Amino acid sequence: MNRFAGKVAFVTGGAGGIGRAVVERLVAEGARVAVTDIVGEAAREVAAAHGNQAVGFALDIADEAAVKAAVDGTIEAFGQLDVLVNNAALTDMATMMADTDAVTIPNDVWDRTMHVNATGYLFCCRHAIPHIAQAGGGAIVNLASGSGMLGDSARIAYGASKAAVISMTRYMATQHGAQKIRCNAIAPGPIVTPHSRKVAGREFDIIARHMPMGELGEPADIAALVAFLGSAESRYINGQVIVIDGGMSAHHAHVMDMMDYAAGQKG
Repeated sequence: MNRFAGKVAFVTGGAGGIGRAVVERLVAEGARVAVTDIVGEAAREVAAAHGNQAVGFALDIADEAAVKAAVDGTIEAFGQLDVLVNNAALTDMATMMADTDAVTIPNDVWDRTMHVNATGYLFCCRHAIPHIAQAGGGAIVNLASGSGMLGDSARIAYGASKAAVISMTRYMATQHGAQKIRCNAIAPGPIVTPHSRKVAGREFDIIARHMPMGELGEPADIAALVAFLGSAESRYINGQVIVIDGGMSAHHAHVMDMMDYAAGQKG
């Protein structure tokens, strides 16, 4: 497939996990890609692997001046911008461990999480949208999360920030649709990446028991959906949140336990 021939994409958090899979998928489909990551060297390494089809930039999306510089650098390198993929998020171990509940979460953890995961997406959209409009329209794909749609025993800031991303997605779809800019969000369930495996550990094995398909998703699964939503094939999809979790959210949490119990009773 060559759905992105002549198109330019800007991907945040593009050096690893889901972001890297997105970069590889878009390049494979003909896009030229700006690979951005808070670890600049890693972003440049990923870009270098794709020759003149990619450029790499160091980018902390919480720094608006840096966002503008990276977008401007993309225009300088490729002359246009058609697709924005907001993927970067604050997921380091220290922050995740401190992201607890409303009573105990430190204020600085709440503020930093919201600033990166929500305001950072706003900054990227703010500086990308004029260029996408100038190109005649295009697509924004925001990586939200199932955590932004359901409650959990911890990670209140992460969940709230992803709920904000979902709301922003709908607002931007409404406010910029007339410019032929579509904005959609993807809400992944548990996805196995080197980083998430390190953070979750054995928890993933427990979660897999509750998946109707009996397995967790991989970055390539998300990348395939990003490519679809970023392409002209999804031209009439706008302002939507698409859950990609293998069916985890399709049933009550206890259902798989009850099925196991019933199977044991029959045995």
